[in-house]
Amino acid sequence: MFRVPALVAAVVAVTVLTSTAAHAGGRAAPDIDLLRGQRHQVVDGFGYSIAFQRSSLIHNLSPAKREEALDLLLGRETGAAPTILRLGIGSSATTDYDKMLSIQPTDPGGPDAEPNYSWDGWDGAQVWYAKEAQERGINRFYADAWSAPGYMKDNGTDTSGGSLCGLRGTACASGDWREAYARYLVQFARFYRQEGIGIDALGFTNEPDWTASYASMRFTPAQAAEFMKVLGPIAKRAGFGVACCDSFGWQHSEAYAQAIEADPAARRHLDVMTGHGYASPADRPLPTTARTWMTEWAPSSVADGWNEAWDSGKGTDGIAIAQRIHDTLALAGSSAFLFWLGSSRGGTAAMLQIDDANDAYRVSSRLYAFAAYSRFIRPGAVRIGVETAVQELKVSAYRNVNGVEVVEIINTNAAPVTTTVDAERVTAYLTDATHRVEKAPGVIAKRGDHTTLNLPPRSLTTLVVRP
Repeated sequence: MFRVPALVAAVVAVTVLTSTAAHAGGRAAPDIDLLRGQRHQVVDGFGYSIAFQRSSLIHNLSPAKREEALDLLLGRETGAAPTILRLGIGSSATTDYDKMLSIQPTDPGGPDAEPNYSWDGWDGAQVWYAKEAQERGINRFYADAWSAPGYMKDNGTDTSGGSLCGLRGTACASGDWREAYARYLVQFARFYRQEGIGIDALGFTNEPDWTASYASMRFTPAQAAEFMKVLGPIAKRAGFGVACCDSFGWQHSEAYAQAIEADPAARRHLDVMTGHGYASPADRPLPTTARTWMTEWAPSSVADGWNEAWDSGKGTDGIAIAQRIHDTLALAGSSAFLFWLGSSRGGTAAMLQIDDANDAYRVSSRLYAFAAYSRFIRPGAVRIGVETAVQELKVSAYRNVNGVEVVEIINTNAAPVTTTVDAERVTAYLTDATHRVEKAPGVIAKRGDHTTLNLPPRSLTTLVVRP
């Protein structure tokens, strides 16, 4: 079942404000003032997808290189330190690269026929990768389907859009496949459960507002709410949560959220509202009472190719990723940030580029931008308020369940900035063109009630504040 911490706080749109007021007790206010009494959303975690055979690339490396890559992608101390992994639920009849094998690749004889599920215990290396993650303490998994198998759809293929047979407004000679598809999704999660891997939430659609040449399937907002009422009871009886709707853009998710919120029977079964950041970024809260997750985004690598730079003016730069994470948490109030891919081949915007044919990999600064948040802001942390008088800074702050506070400061200016923060027992980690989430001498210029910081140009500084 989807795990929700006991504290569920209100989400607000804006965290970074301008303040010139005096600090409590008559002292001059720091430039960065932590408003510890303000409590916003609970953070569930950070992660990425391992779908479409990408896990197999890591497995194909030699044992030594494989362990190095796994440490970078999963490690808490020196790696990306994810706390959520997004799995793909297959719909294809083949195991080709860029496809995901269905657990029922052939029509069993109609929607009411006895299912003929099959399971290889491998699932495109996702099972292996999930177990590697578990060994490193990662135990939250979100499984999402890009499409139903083709025989369940009105276009007869799992690619190129099409709709699930049985949905209102969809006509199919093969009958109503809604319940069969719901059982199919739940069976996928049961197969993972028998492998010792618990699925927290099941998603039945990926980018339902976008038709792709690869696995894809369309749902209108009304159809998504309709299917929630079919999948919800079946999934809940089996002990699995339900997520929706992974729309192509964050603002596109608003229509899906409104449709589900307007239908009490559908809303009752929704555990987390999800959206992507392509057509529109996650920069404002969704109109839902459910927890929200940004479950997929990566910059386009078409123009950039493979880019390792921290700050070259490209959308694939590390600092650009850091700003996206900030906006997703601080402006959209999302409880999770999931990057698209941890690893991939060629001219990719993934964190790692894998050349399995030559037993090699390369690391991008995107991994370290991600890690600067994920290593320190742990599941169950609460975003707290913060005010800053320095316009060039993007700042957000969090309190972990153990009382340790984390302040993330992005200096968007091309010049260094000297500032003060309302914190005493501070450790600073710097991420920029020459530092990879490292303790850097000189960032903390003066300690005291208000610690003075020297922030390098175009940098991300992570402050860890001990209670």
